[in-house]
Amino acid sequence: MAIVSHVPAMTQKVDPRRYRDIGVPEIMSIGREIVEEPVARLIEDKIYVAVGKQVKESKLVLLWALQNSGGKRICIIHVHQPAQKIPVLGLGTKLPASSVSEQEVRAYREFERQEMHKNLDEYLLICQRMGVRAEKLFIEMDSIEKGLVQFILQYGIKKLVMGAAADKHYKKKMVDLKSKKAIFMRLRAPASCHIWFICNGNLIHKREGSLDGTDLAVRSLSLQTSPNIETGHPQHSRSQSVTLGHSSQAKLTNPVQDFLRRVTSITLDGNGGNVPDGTGGLSTPGNSPVAEGIFDEWDAIPRGSHSQESVRSSCSSRGGNDVPLTPLRRTERNKNDFQFSTLHEPKDFHNSSPPSVLDGSVDDTLYDQLEQAMAEAENSRREAFAEALRRGKAEKDAIEAFRRAKASESLYAEALKQRKDVEEALAKEKLELERMRKQQDEVNEELQISLNQKSLLESQLAESDQMVKELEQKIISAVELLQNYKKERDELQIERDNALKEAEELRRSRKEASSSTHQPQFFSEFSFSEIEEATHNFDLSLKIGEGGYGSIYEGILRHTHVAIKMLHSHSLQGPSEFQQEVDVLSKMRHPNLVTLIGACPEAWTLVYEYLCNGSLEDRLSCMDNSPPLSWQTRIRIATELCSVLIFLHSCKPHSIVHGDLKPANILLDAKFVSKLSDFGICRLLSHDELSSNNTTPCCRTDPKGTFTYMDPEFLATGELTPMSDVYSFGIILLRMLTGRPALGITKEVQYALDTGKLKTLLDPLAGDWPFVQAEQLANLALRCCEMNRKSRPDLETDVWRVLEPMRASCGGSLFRVGSEEHCQPPPYFICPIFQEVMQDPHVAADGFTYEAEAVRGWLDSGHDTSPMTNLALAHKNLVPNLALRSAIQEWLQQN
Repeated sequence: MAIVSHVPAMTQKVDPRRYRDIGVPEIMSIGREIVEEPVARLIEDKIYVAVGKQVKESKLVLLWALQNSGGKRICIIHVHQPAQKIPVLGLGTKLPASSVSEQEVRAYREFERQEMHKNLDEYLLICQRMGVRAEKLFIEMDSIEKGLVQFILQYGIKKLVMGAAADKHYKKKMVDLKSKKAIFMRLRAPASCHIWFICNGNLIHKREGSLDGTDLAVRSLSLQTSPNIETGHPQHSRSQSVTLGHSSQAKLTNPVQDFLRRVTSITLDGNGGNVPDGTGGLSTPGNSPVAEGIFDEWDAIPRGSHSQESVRSSCSSRGGNDVPLTPLRRTERNKNDFQFSTLHEPKDFHNSSPPSVLDGSVDDTLYDQLEQAMAEAENSRREAFAEALRRGKAEKDAIEAFRRAKASESLYAEALKQRKDVEEALAKEKLELERMRKQQDEVNEELQISLNQKSLLESQLAESDQMVKELEQKIISAVELLQNYKKERDELQIERDNALKEAEELRRSRKEASSSTHQPQFFSEFSFSEIEEATHNFDLSLKIGEGGYGSIYEGILRHTHVAIKMLHSHSLQGPSEFQQEVDVLSKMRHPNLVTLIGACPEAWTLVYEYLCNGSLEDRLSCMDNSPPLSWQTRIRIATELCSVLIFLHSCKPHSIVHGDLKPANILLDAKFVSKLSDFGICRLLSHDELSSNNTTPCCRTDPKGTFTYMDPEFLATGELTPMSDVYSFGIILLRMLTGRPALGITKEVQYALDTGKLKTLLDPLAGDWPFVQAEQLANLALRCCEMNRKSRPDLETDVWRVLEPMRASCGGSLFRVGSEEHCQPPPYFICPIFQEVMQDPHVAADGFTYEAEAVRGWLDSGHDTSPMTNLALAHKNLVPNLALRSAIQEWLQQN
């Protein structure tokens, strides 16, 4: 028995706790058998991944776990949460499960489980593609958070990967959890479980697990003895097994252990009794409290000095009686004798030891063998420890190599993607280079053409120099003639002065006569306060246009829907344009001229009739998703525009040239009847003013208007003639044919006619153009756009003869779109008192227009208030509304 006391001393030389904190795998040494349980546990350890029912939402969480698993097995866990509402066939809605039949509920639950297994199989397929073994576990619970906690407790999960939030909520600076489930698990999950929280494939948060007191107590229950007491022999020996996690029973195989087993099998009473263990059983080398000091990492017995108090507390925690275990010690009687002494010996143990053992009659040879065996055991433990270190390092290197391989695969994939992107960029660069080469060739061709034109101009310049010399000779000869004519001029000068005096006297007399007679004025004057009220103080929401003259607003003026053009404060040409437009529109009436209702001279403001369909430019570009104009409507608009131009050019005694003809100045009413507007830069040409080379009236002025629609000859010479409007009319006609921008449109149409590709150039939004008429219109428009004004056709004799038959073939009359337009007169034509069309409209002091007979009868009957507002009138004077009267008469004539 004296030899047994040395076994615990030897087993205490290797303390696993010394190496646990530096990452070295723990080693259990019993005799010569090495049990590497922590290393095996590291290899067989699993990583559990919590996934949802949508594969798309949890795929990145699983991929992160696969990439960071280090070759460990993956276990996919899922908490199936049965739906609370069941969809009902035929109703198209969901009802609570309590409101649906049990059969339908069972069928839908089975369908949910099939979908769950299908999704879990997709997760397993992802793991299989990544070359990782995986398995699946699921549980049905109403709460996902409680289900995950149940998983951790049931399977002893130590490593868990789950989502931190939905991927769409991910941000680079995201450091906190967004999901309620993740927050619950971080706070409520068992402390022994390590949890990684993932969002959008990135680690957001990590909760480190810890081994608290509760877990230690649970683990300590795994190391217990299993007694096997025979019936009727309470003092017989027991066989014990030490359970370490999932390891098998440790076996003693070396000679020292065999010796110890033989020594402890000797009994003093002849029944093989052993040393009492203080717990009602017998102590063996496998279950002695001193030997149990080896396993204090698992059963939570403190290391260090095995005092009687620590042993008592350990025994009492295992449910033993209060009798303390008696530590054995060796005392030296002489050189070769040993004895055992106990602090408290049981009463039934005195007569159970054989004399050879009690007398310490063990020789030195057996003790030397024991010490040699103990030295060999120590060397074996050291070798096993070194081997465990090497194996741990090898496993670590293997895991690191696996991680490097994964990293290399990701780098290779990234490099492959970058190479693909570079190849695509290179292909785009090649295409761009080809395009630039084509552009360079085109530029070279244009340069060559320019050089040819330059040489031609140089030759023309040489010819011009020759002509200058000839003209100089002619000038010298003409000077002599001028001297002869000078005398005649002086005589004519005297006669002219006399004629001027007579003409001045005649003009004065005519002016006096004209001032004595009443000149009709076809527009009304409005105050600035009325303009402000009609436009809501020039509210930007009522602004419908912007031009060189100013801004155009929509408003209600004297209960009439009008368009108000307001002069810009910084405009230098505003006053002259204002007076020019008033002079033209107040003296003329035409169905295709915009009606000037009135003006406000103090603010340089013009008031027109409101045309709801905007300008021709807006309709050609389909602004505000408006429907496109049909080809019949476009032909009618061209005919109406030709008619109004003929009217302006043939006015007496002065022809009127618009000078700024473009689609933006052609307005359309509710029936798409065209109205020509914006006469601010028009010119009045006297028939006495003829150009130097023809009989066409002209005037010299600075070029104004829109460049793409301006006559090139007007730009070159400064001479404005009616043919300048013909050029602009030709450009507008080409735009209505093709729907293309005005710049360069003549060259495109000419090329299409020459190559027979006119159909491809026609605007498809207008419908199917009659090709014969379209070709005829294209040729007519190109004739109008000739560079030389002499080559352009006359509107009345040439253009009208082409457009009038086309308009007739499309249906409708020139100035009437349909009977509906004239069946319903405009509301401002109706007298508010009689409710009939007015014949002699007059404006009262309240600002409203009435029939003269009606308002006079109202005032003569003693009323001094307004028939419309019932407010007192400032006066009873009536002013004729000549502009409205003219418009009513024109409407009546058309009907």
